[in-house]
Amino acid sequence: MLELASSNGIANTNEALAESPLAIRGLTVSYGQKPAVFSVDMTVQAGAMTAVIGPNGAGKSTMLKAALGIVKPLSGQVTAFGKPLEDQRARVAYVPQRASVDWDFPTRVIDVVLMGLYRELGLLGRLRGRHKAKAMDCLNRVGMRDFADRQIGQLSGGQQQRVFLARSLAQDADLYLLDEPFAGVDAATEKAIIAVLKSLKDAGKTVVVVHHDLATVTDYFDHVFLINTRKVAEGPVDVAFTAETLQAAYGGRLATAQIDQLSRAAG
Repeated sequence: MLELASSNGIANTNEALAESPLAIRGLTVSYGQKPAVFSVDMTVQAGAMTAVIGPNGAGKSTMLKAALGIVKPLSGQVTAFGKPLEDQRARVAYVPQRASVDWDFPTRVIDVVLMGLYRELGLLGRLRGRHKAKAMDCLNRVGMRDFADRQIGQLSGGQQQRVFLARSLAQDADLYLLDEPFAGVDAATEKAIIAVLKSLKDAGKTVVVVHHDLATVTDYFDHVFLINTRKVAEGPVDVAFTAETLQAAYGGRLATAQIDQLSRAAG
């Protein structure tokens, strides 16, 4: 494991843990006899966009799900803003992988976005005009306002992804966790999503994205976290996204020329 300090030099200190929007310590998850994530530590920098990268099967999505409690870990501690994540749910929004959602469920686009307001509405809360107006504004931010009354299953994959992003915007969270939001979407949708994510960062929010396209890491993100079952490295892109760390994470799965090209782009 390559230890790389964060840009302010306080990563892995108690102060950093208290201030971090998401801090993971000693997280281990196993499917059967083989660990999917082993003793992973991660300290997310506030107000930044962080990419979680690694080869297929490296534990990227599993780590995120375990941090959120969707998957039960064998061990580990997870805090958000210095407190147990369970106590900070209202400050955290999650966008799952599109493939994990039942798109045949009969619901309208506007209703999916309104689900992001469940904490504000309560279980039996009355839906008011201001709630619908907020949901429509979130749809507008992702370019989906005109699709509000469509059935979610009638949309393309990219459109569905935009709707789930709009649902997360409705939560007005401080920490946004997205699992492969660019997978299988068209170029226009990817451009729209990254514009929204960067606007969240500009507003002081923290964004963590499980990401697969190494070619866009330097353009999209400030920080990077590399994993291959174990943590490989973390830090600012220009420090942690190097030929050495890519080789450690991907090994023979990336050609040497590709690794050199990617690391030069980061530098």
